[in-house]
Amino acid sequence: METIHKIGRRKTAVARIYLSEGKGKITVNNKDYDKYFTTETLKYKVMQPLNLTDNATSFDIKAKVEGGGVTGQAEAIRLAISRALVEIDEENKSTLKAEGLMTRDPRMVERKKFGQKKARKKFQFSKR
Repeated sequence: METIHKIGRRKTAVARIYLSEGKGKITVNNKDYDKYFTTETLKYKVMQPLNLTDNATSFDIKAKVEGGGVTGQAEAIRLAISRALVEIDEENKSTLKAEGLMTRDPRMVERKKFGQKKARKKFQFSKR
């Protein structure tokens, strides 16, 4: 099996992963994923597609991720891993789709408008 390259995005985070056969080692930006993601929730998000398809110890993953915060980065990696697993075996798609891991989350930060304090918040209005 050759290396599979996939991209996942979430908010402003972009994750590029390289998935190859191995023993389950996950590296994020040249660090072990346990060191990069400090909370258990983020570690769970990264491992979720691998655990659902019983591939936790089958593949080595190298991820390069940039932009956004740690949660967005973890979810971007999760989407990229899901896409790679579907390319390896089409049967994984039904399992991952049922958990909602195959859809890119389109929610983004709304832009700030001129003449306003934030995207929707207005400056204080004074009648007199």
